[in-house]
Amino acid sequence: MSGIPAHSGAEGVVCTGLRHEYVVDGSPVVALDDVSLRVEAGATAAIIGPSGSGKSTLLTLLAGLQRPTAGSVFVGETDLTALDERRLLRLRATRLAVVAQNPFRNLLPYGTCVDNLLFAQRAPRSHGRSDLPAIEPLLDEIGLSRVAGTRCDRLSGGERQRLALAAALATGPSVLVTDEPTSQLDSVTGAAVADLLVSTAVSRGVTVIAVTHDTALASRMDTRFRIADGRLVP
Repeated sequence: MSGIPAHSGAEGVVCTGLRHEYVVDGSPVVALDDVSLRVEAGATAAIIGPSGSGKSTLLTLLAGLQRPTAGSVFVGETDLTALDERRLLRLRATRLAVVAQNPFRNLLPYGTCVDNLLFAQRAPRSHGRSDLPAIEPLLDEIGLSRVAGTRCDRLSGGERQRLALAAALATGPSVLVTDEPTSQLDSVTGAAVADLLVSTAVSRGVTVIAVTHDTALASRMDTRFRIADGRLVP
């Protein structure tokens, strides 16, 4: 009915000839120009580059949060740019998960860890997903079992980042896209989150794409894409 294949494990992400423009004071600004990349199913990838280089714009296009001016984005066999809003919403609810730079953007601040994961599962369930991860084992894997009943606003920064990751994984995605997952963490906590991202790709069968300034995190990824002035560079 939807024209979108059902979730069936990790999926690759491929974009070709991406261009994205926006208008400032009546003049077009090119944020991305002719960007093409491939991330294999079940692999991990980092998108790195200076502030203002186009990293976050690329992330929004790969996650289907914006439409490119030109080019295509495929998740598995599905071209995101060819989907209408209803089908794009269903794909984001059932196959794509996004973790924002500020974890509170992904979370209910006054809800417990369990509340947040149950809430995250409402969207995929409403679109027919019945194969979602069990909450307690997921919290245990992410290292949050002991604070499962604690309100989000009472967690440490590292715990909130882990919870945002857990909430994304609770939706059973085939692709996880995350924006600066370690930017607000100290080096020790950041390394722990990096470990989780890498292990997630293996244990949960998820393709992981991380936009980051963190060279330590980037070095852990299978592939690194460097972007500058809106273009991929060697």
